[in-house]
Amino acid sequence: MTNLQVERDWLDAGESLNLTELSRVCEMSTAELNELVEYGALSPLDSSQQERLFAAKCIPPLRTAGRLHFDFDPDLFTVVIPMEYMHRIETLECQVQSLQAKHP
Repeated sequence: MTNLQVERDWLDAGESLNLTELSRVCEMSTAELNELVEYGALSPLDSSQQERLFAAKCIPPLRTAGRLHFDFDPDLFTVVIPMEYMHRIETLECQVQSLQAKHP
């Protein structure tokens, strides 16, 4: 399966991935992903379960964070800042779409 196929298969936001799958799809190590969990930038769906599962909707920001980390080589703590802004932008875009749907 190519990366393109994997990305296409996992773009359904309702899907979930374990840490190994997320690592493969986002091209980040499991150690880096665990570090992002420690910083609070990445949250498992249910932290009480032994195997961590993550929502597929976290893939695009993680891929961007991985590219930033690879291209500019900041530490992962620094990468968390743009990840938070990307999440905030996504939330605001959803709110705008909702308001536009209510008031065309």
